[in-house]
Amino acid sequence: NIVGVVLQCNNYDVIDLGVMVPCAKILETARRERVDLIGLSGLITPSLEEMCYVAEEMTRDGFTLPLLIGGATTSKAHTAVKIAPKYSGPVVHVLDASRAVGVAGSLLSDTLKDEFVASVGREYTEVRRARAERGAGDRLGTLAEARAGRFVPAAVPAPRPSFLGTRGFPDFPLQPLIERIDWTPFFQTWELPGRYPDILSAPATAKAAGALFQDARALLGRILEERLLTAKAVVGFWPANAVGDDIELYTDDTRGAVKAVVHTLRQQMAKSAGRANLALADYVAPRDAGCPDYLGAFAVTTGHGLDPLVAEFQAAHDDYSAILAKALADRLAEAFAERMHELVRRELWGYAPAEALANEQLIREAYQGIRPAPGYPACPDHTEKRTLFDLLDAEAVAGIRLTENFAMTPTAAVSGWYFWHPEARYFGVGKIGRDQVEDYARRKGIPVADLERWLAPNLGYER
Repeated sequence: NIVGVVLQCNNYDVIDLGVMVPCAKILETARRERVDLIGLSGLITPSLEEMCYVAEEMTRDGFTLPLLIGGATTSKAHTAVKIAPKYSGPVVHVLDASRAVGVAGSLLSDTLKDEFVASVGREYTEVRRARAERGAGDRLGTLAEARAGRFVPAAVPAPRPSFLGTRGFPDFPLQPLIERIDWTPFFQTWELPGRYPDILSAPATAKAAGALFQDARALLGRILEERLLTAKAVVGFWPANAVGDDIELYTDDTRGAVKAVVHTLRQQMAKSAGRANLALADYVAPRDAGCPDYLGAFAVTTGHGLDPLVAEFQAAHDDYSAILAKALADRLAEAFAERMHELVRRELWGYAPAEALANEQLIREAYQGIRPAPGYPACPDHTEKRTLFDLLDAEAVAGIRLTENFAMTPTAAVSGWYFWHPEARYFGVGKIGRDQVEDYARRKGIPVADLERWLAPNLGYER
C-alpha cells in the first residue's frame, strides 16, 4: 500500500491487482496495459515460491521488462539466489517503500538504466558466490543424528488448564489492547527508524514521528468511541504428549483417543557438543514417559469492521488514513495476541498466576512460555495452520478464515500454539535435509513435492 502511494505521489500510474493474484492475470494485465515495471510483494513464505514461478513464466513468455521484488518475507539474498537466475530480464529487490521511486527512476532512465542493471547484477553475483562459499562450510546432519541431539527439558509437572476444549471471546474490549500496543513496528511500517518512545524525541525523527503518532492516537480514539473495529478470539487447550517429533492431542484426560496431531520440524544443522537440535515437540512431555502434559492454541483478530472503514477513506481519496487504519488494526491484533497470552498465563492456564509485567517487559517476552505461529521460524510449515484452525473452529467462533495459501482473513489476525514449559524458547528450524522432508511428508500423509513447495526456504538441497 505504501509503495503504491509513494509511486503515485511521484507521478507514476500504479495498477494494484490486489492480493493472491494468479501469475496469468499479472502477465495478462502487464501486456494489455503495456506496463513499464512489474512489482511483486510477499507477506508469507509461500509467496517466495510464487515469485520464482512468476519469474520463470516471464522468461517463458518472452518478457524483458524489470521485475521488482519486495515485502516482509523477501530479502536481497533470496532475490539474488532464487529469483534472479530464473528471469532473463532485470530483477531488483526493493528494501523498503522509500527506495521504490529511486529504483523505478533508474530502471526507466535512458541514461541510468544500463549501469544500474549491471551494478545490481554484479552485486547479486557476489551474493550468490558468498552464499555458496558459506553454505559449503555448513553441514546438515542426518535426521537420526538430529534426533539423537534433541533437547531434553527438566521434568516439571505440567499444570492443568482451567478448562479443556475451546472458549470464544466474541467482543473483547479494545481499550486494554491499546494499552498493550508495541509502537516500534508501527513506525517501522512508515519507514521511520528508531524505537518508541525515543523516536518521538530524536532530532531526525521527532517531527514526522510526532505528527504520525498524533494522527494514530486520534484515529484510535475514533475507533474506540464509534466501535468501528471488533476484536474476536478463540483459545483452546488439550491433553498432549510428544511422540517423536509430533505432538498428539487427546480428546480428554484419559488420553485414550487422539483428537489431532501437530507435526513439528527439527533443526538439522550439525552443532557443537552441548547444543541441542530443537523441535517444538521437545517442549512437550513424551508419551512413553507417562507424564501428562497439555498444549494450547489461539486465534485472534481485530480486523472485523476494517474493510468499511478503509472503504470510507478510499472513497474520500484519503489513502493516508486508509493505510493508517490498516496499520493500526495490525498493531491491535498483535496487542490482542499479547493480551490473550497474558490472560492464559495468569488465569486460563494459570501457570504464572502472580505475573506482573510492564508493557516493556511483555514486548521483551520476559515471561514464561512461548506462542510460536505456523509459518514462522520455529514451525515454518504454513499447512499446520489448518490443524490449528480446525481444532479451534476459528472461522465459526472468531470469524477468521484461511485462504488456499493459508493466509488469514481478516489480515489483522494472529494465531499460534501455546507452550507452557519454563525452558521453552523461540528458535529457527533453518535448513533441513531430504531425509527429514521425506519423513515429515510421510507423517503428514502428503506428497513430498507438495511439501517441498511449502518448505522451499528451508530446503538444504536442490530439488
